Amino acid sequence: MKDIFLLDLDDTLVDFPRAEEQNFYESLRSQGVGAGAELYERFHRINDALWRQLERGELSRERLKVLRFERLFSECGIQADAEEVARFYVKGFEHICFPFDGARELLRELSGRGRVFIVSNGGSATQHSHVKLAGFEEYLSGMFISEEIGFDKPMSGFAHHVETHIEGYDRARAVWIGDSLTSDMVCAKSVGIDFILYFPRPMSVSYDGWSAGSYGELLALLQKM
Repeated sequence: MKDIFLLDLDDTLVDFPRAEEQNFYESLRSQGVGAGAELYERFHRINDALWRQLERGELSRERLKVLRFERLFSECGIQADAEEVARFYVKGFEHICFPFDGARELLRELSGRGRVFIVSNGGSATQHSHVKLAGFEEYLSGMFISEEIGFDKPMSGFAHHVETHIEGYDRARAVWIGDSLTSDMVCAKSVGIDFILYFPRPMSVSYDGWSAGSYGELLALLQKM
């Protein structure tokens, strides 16, 4: 029976793309730059590619924050201060949060079955703020955030830190739940625990492991494990 639940936050409990898009437009407007859907889509592609580099250990988090805007502005011929926009963007996330419908109820149910821990690559201030804004705090037994522990997912150090900082931890009783095959699944595999891909949107990649497209499916699957 599983009673140690390790949950990603972005795109598992909160709608990160929705927050990202709103924050992007507000950040550019702060520097007098107008933006539409096409510019946002380009930023999204640049940002995703850089996050994959961070996951592979090829890029630092601090450099990523500014580089994504430097590349966007360079590619699009935009005259703006990338560092200023980056600062506004990072700070803006602390105040923009869209919990998925049913996320709070899911955490309430899981906390009744055992202990729930957040495992996130997001920024420390942002993730703590989102947990508070979403009303998740009362259901959590702890949070593991890459900026705080010194390892980014999927570095093996991240998962090992989680294991060694949960009292009474038992791999057989733990399950990692998240939306990413390149970070969450890799972390789970690195320490030999079960993984469930939570992906309510249509998947663009083939995956034949445990997965759930809704919180109802997730709870039903956990009941069988």
